[in-house]
Amino acid sequence: MGQKKDLTGSERSNIVRYLAEGCSSLKTAKLLKRDHRTIKRFIQNSQQGRKKRVDKPRRRITAHEVRKVKRAAAKMPLATSLAIFQSCNITGVPKSTRCAILRDMAKVRKAERRPPLNKTHKLKHQDWARKYLRTDVSKVLWTDEMRVSLDGPDGWARGWTGKGQRAPVPLRRQQGGGGVLVWAGIIKDELVGPFRVEDGVKLNSQSYCQFLEDTFSKQWYRKKSASFKKNMIFMQDNAPSHASKYSTAWLARKGIKEEKLMTWPPCSPDLNPIENLWSIITCEIYKEGKRYTSLNRVWEAVVAAARNVDGEQIKTLTEAMDGRLLSVLAKKGGYTGRWTL
Repeated sequence: MGQKKDLTGSERSNIVRYLAEGCSSLKTAKLLKRDHRTIKRFIQNSQQGRKKRVDKPRRRITAHEVRKVKRAAAKMPLATSLAIFQSCNITGVPKSTRCAILRDMAKVRKAERRPPLNKTHKLKHQDWARKYLRTDVSKVLWTDEMRVSLDGPDGWARGWTGKGQRAPVPLRRQQGGGGVLVWAGIIKDELVGPFRVEDGVKLNSQSYCQFLEDTFSKQWYRKKSASFKKNMIFMQDNAPSHASKYSTAWLARKGIKEEKLMTWPPCSPDLNPIENLWSIITCEIYKEGKRYTSLNRVWEAVVAAARNVDGEQIKTLTEAMDGRLLSVLAKKGGYTGRWTL
């Protein structure tokens, strides 16, 4: 015979009411059409009440140890509470106590993804915005690389950081590290790529130009009309492999030189609209905590996510550049707040 359901809330209320009226447990069981043992068990559990919590003795933290923890938190930004206490040789402290102590001297923060801007950076941002306000941004090919890993973006980690202390900017490697390096571009309402950099290839000037020759040039640029090539402006950031004399000369041989090669200001990830495309793709491939078991699987996910980005979404990103240029001037060269990756 199957086990009957537990007492419902209304049945429990009726038991209390019947007992208060003087009914026995047996009569109450008959009125509710439930087993007599079920009613007796409910009455016994109700009479026992809650067990008193017995607090275990906690390890006492001395003032000297607190000072050691504070120094360790300052030296180890974004570390876990366990790592901080272990570095001080303080053991046997429960997590709740460690966090309570750290709250008085630190905060849990995420690593800052934006590099700090100095006065020179801001002036160059403003000069760049004034120059390209007169440019038809629909003719610009915005390009960039993105590294995707098996477990998600590296910058999604949190950790303890001392009060008054800035969260450090993590080292963002553009090559290697057990991930897939992806290159793409957007122009007007068109997506160029994405193209995968061969595994194990470090992008120096020579390999970068060879990669562009095999992908961007052969698969897309050569197919465009002469009038399109005449008006197109090529944008790339200031990575060493991009800004080198070798890469500049290679682009010049393709007719991409002088005004057709956009001057890019330093420390400006928020100014490139393709960063927003990377954000769309990243959110799609890692949604619901998705992880991958191989580099080929994560590459397939990138390609599938890119195919789902339609021309209207890309057009929205590229057409927003006029407003982004004005925003740079309004912020006096500061961050526009439009980088969403």
